[in-house]
Amino acid sequence: MPGKVLRSLRYAPLLALLVIQAATAQDKAHLSIDASKPGPTIDRNLFGQFAENLGHGLYEGIWVGPDSTIPNTRGIRNDVVTALRELHVPNVRWPGGCFADEYHWRKGVGPAASRPATLNSTWGGVVDSNAFGTDEFMDFLHQIGSDAYISVNVGSGTPQEAAEWLEYMTAAAPTSLEKERAANGHPEPYKVRFLGIGNESWSCGGNMTSDYYLSQLKIYSHFVRNMNPAQQDKDKMVRVAVGPGFPETEWTEAIMKGWQHHDWAWDFNALSVHWYTTANGWPVSTPSTGFGLDDYAKVLKSSLFIDEFLHKQEAAMDKYDPKKLVALSVDEWGAWHAPLAGTNPAFLVQQNSIRDAILASLTLNIFARHADRVRMANIAQMINVLQSMILTDKEKIVLTPTYYLYKMYVPFQGATFIPVNFDAGMYTHGAVTLPRLDAVAARDASGKLILELTNLDPVKPLEIDTDFNGFAPRFATGQTLTAAAVDSVNTFDAPNNVVPRPISPKIEQGKLKFTLGPKSITVIALEQ
Repeated sequence: MPGKVLRSLRYAPLLALLVIQAATAQDKAHLSIDASKPGPTIDRNLFGQFAENLGHGLYEGIWVGPDSTIPNTRGIRNDVVTALRELHVPNVRWPGGCFADEYHWRKGVGPAASRPATLNSTWGGVVDSNAFGTDEFMDFLHQIGSDAYISVNVGSGTPQEAAEWLEYMTAAAPTSLEKERAANGHPEPYKVRFLGIGNESWSCGGNMTSDYYLSQLKIYSHFVRNMNPAQQDKDKMVRVAVGPGFPETEWTEAIMKGWQHHDWAWDFNALSVHWYTTANGWPVSTPSTGFGLDDYAKVLKSSLFIDEFLHKQEAAMDKYDPKKLVALSVDEWGAWHAPLAGTNPAFLVQQNSIRDAILASLTLNIFARHADRVRMANIAQMINVLQSMILTDKEKIVLTPTYYLYKMYVPFQGATFIPVNFDAGMYTHGAVTLPRLDAVAARDASGKLILELTNLDPVKPLEIDTDFNGFAPRFATGQTLTAAAVDSVNTFDAPNNVVPRPISPKIEQGKLKFTLGPKSITVIALEQ
């Protein structure tokens, strides 16, 4: 017995050293980036936005009217425009969402005083003045430098109504609708880059079967034409068909099987899918403020399901479109939390924390890995609704952690995907296990290599060691986004709680070495 004790004491320092080394190894991660094997282009339209007529997303968020004391240009908030221009927003989806299938465009054109007041029966039954209509939306896009993604009314509208709307927007020939647009202040035809043919037609867009929707899709895709002369050749309008908002693939198969046998008379170029992070299912109950590590882990775990969701839809599409001619458009996604206390529950008001920014980084990275098929996405939504970029309150404005995440990701727009190999490790909290690390890389047009890394662990930092093939970095600059707590948010009184900070990563003997802080998002630009 004494001999055994002595042997244990003799080896105790060695055992302790091994434990320390094992723990230290867990706090390190090695990455290999192979720039010699470039992948597909990360389409800049993956960073699209969504502005539905919902709550204070349009009214007060974008539109205050030309007589407002809030600084504006033709009724559109200057502060919002300035902020959005920094994101290089590629496209904005409007007027919905579920609202699109009750929107009748004629009520939103012409002199403001003659526009009828209507009820927004989809979102709260509030009165809509229709002051923000087609021409105001197009003016907003012009101010922020973005393309139009118009969703036409298939649920309660008609093909004729949709066709006349497109003629109003895009006709150059002197038709009565072209003249009406000119009289309303825009003689030149508008550019409509994307056309959504309905929205969630299996639910709020009409409760249709896939076969019935396919019959409507054929009609609308034929008769709803873009007449802008500049969009008849290389810059043709992209028609987006309604896809599913559920993991099952029957709807996708029905629409894609129809597409496989389409002829000259009808076509579409993209299939939409919708997926929200609702960690506790429906009705939503996860809080957007005042939560702890349980909700942090649970929400992030739920958000990662979109990878499996996309794989399932892509496999179904590949059966009928192996060349990937039809894009997958995730034109509604994001965190859907419980409405903030004291707000109209139909307005979908929630706060936006560092957790939500991490959720967005994980999702955008998944989109980048699916870039050969996923070529468009629209986070829900842009201002004051769900996982928004911006919050406003009368003359006040605050930029959310998700806004700063999107600003950090601007270099990925249109860049070439570069594979990154790494051991993600694990972060475990209670019954939830998450990858500890996520990373994605791309090469931009100037030749810079852009590397993004997310440390999901909310407590421990992570040492990073990176080597390269086909790229010899000499200089590195970067930014990191983190916060004091997992539920840290920006408020009107404290707008800088969660903002990016500059970092100076070191390059030693061709390797990149630095430490990721806990619950952090880091983007590094490397030059040769």
